[in-house]
Amino acid sequence: MTKKKKPSRLGGALVAGGIVLLGLAFLATLVFLYLRARDDGPEYTTAQPEVTDIVKKAVATGSIVPRREVLIKPRVSGIIQQLHVQPGDAVETGTLIADIKIVPNIEALTRAEASVKSARIAAKHSEEELERAKKLSEKGLTPDREVSARKLEHDLRKSELESALSQLTVAKEGAVGKSTETTNTKVRSTVTGKVLEVPVEVGGSVIESNNFNEGTTIASVADMNDMIFLGRIDEADVDKIKVGMQVNIKVGAIDDHTFPAKLEYIAPKGKVVEGSVQFDIKAAIEPTNGAVIRAGYSANAEIVLARRDKVLALRESLLLFEGDKPYVEVEISPGKLERRDLQLGISDGINVEIKGGIEQSDKVKEPEPKKKES
Repeated sequence: MTKKKKPSRLGGALVAGGIVLLGLAFLATLVFLYLRARDDGPEYTTAQPEVTDIVKKAVATGSIVPRREVLIKPRVSGIIQQLHVQPGDAVETGTLIADIKIVPNIEALTRAEASVKSARIAAKHSEEELERAKKLSEKGLTPDREVSARKLEHDLRKSELESALSQLTVAKEGAVGKSTETTNTKVRSTVTGKVLEVPVEVGGSVIESNNFNEGTTIASVADMNDMIFLGRIDEADVDKIKVGMQVNIKVGAIDDHTFPAKLEYIAPKGKVVEGSVQFDIKAAIEPTNGAVIRAGYSANAEIVLARRDKVLALRESLLLFEGDKPYVEVEISPGKLERRDLQLGISDGINVEIKGGIEQSDKVKEPEPKKKES
């Protein structure tokens, strides 16, 4: 009888190894297909609406200025001899601001000297005529009324001489005798307030204010308790605001503080500023409760157009549009989205009020970021 050969151990090991490799390859294929299927599935992020306050505002840029700023100007031309105030000083009506030394005007001085000469000659002649009339009256050669007439004439000529001498003094010095406290060379404040600026120096020349010249400003004085916001608003917002609206003033130099104000003026005519039409507005700033506001501060005015408190809101960046119809895509199950048309309310530029279409619990798909063009 022939004996059968037993299979070798090596052959069995090879067969077993092949089966294991086939099994691993199969598992790897399944894993690959699963991962590929998952990668091909939808990938997105979601956001949910939230309850918040929405305030719609119009913003105007401008500065803080006194309602009334008065420029103190001289009534005579000359040189600043002395200054009695500096910026920041509180003054009252009549407070002495500066002394001016007159620089004589040659033409006016010549006329004044000629007037004095003529008046002196006339006064001397009238005095001689009066003395002659008195002598004739003592001899009975002329009536008493002639003496009275000559005396009146002499008094008039003396008065004219005094007036001419005063005019000559004014032309030379700007003062008349001892009346320097009321002369035009003493520049005084015409209002009560705070000195904001003194744009002249001792020794500087100044020009009088008259019908043909605005004159040199010696000081500016303003009531710092009555401040206003003076600014401009874009034409797109001007029809949305009205006199009497509440305004919140934010000053760039004062952090974390808002000053309440009330809109009191809207210009009826716009101005072209840097290519766009803007309208001037004014708002009266309410008492500041001790906070110091300086004239000239740059500021922004936020005018409240509409307000909604505790409403459902959504970021405007989440909205999609079909024409002018807003909608969002809401996740109803993992990977599955549903379109929801929205009813919108007011917007503050970041969040928009949701009046209908979604609930607070809904998960809204965030739009994919736009790819940059290469």
